[in-house]
Amino acid sequence: MPEEVLFESEHSQSRSEVAAYLRTVADRLDGDATLTLADGDQSVDIEPPATVAFEVKVERETGSGPDELSLELELEWDDTDEASGDEQTDGLDIS
Repeated sequence: MPEEVLFESEHSQSRSEVAAYLRTVADRLDGDATLTLADGDQSVDIEPPATVAFEVKVERETGSGPDELSLELELEWDDTDEASGDEQTDGLDIS
């Protein structure tokens, strides 16, 4: 399926700055608020449903330079008014 990027932003930030941003995202998700993502002249409003698919992935990229590690957190849902409850799981922990 083709992908259309609606918003993209990448900046070097301290871990504390990233944590503050993620806390804001978490608070908005918990409060059922619309998330407005903005960077310069681009912005997008999203309204995730009550249930979303949540993917956590850690990758190591190898190549011509030093290895690069990444942590990806992804929320995914259908672009409809219906919430999908098919993928609920209790298995994810963080410590």
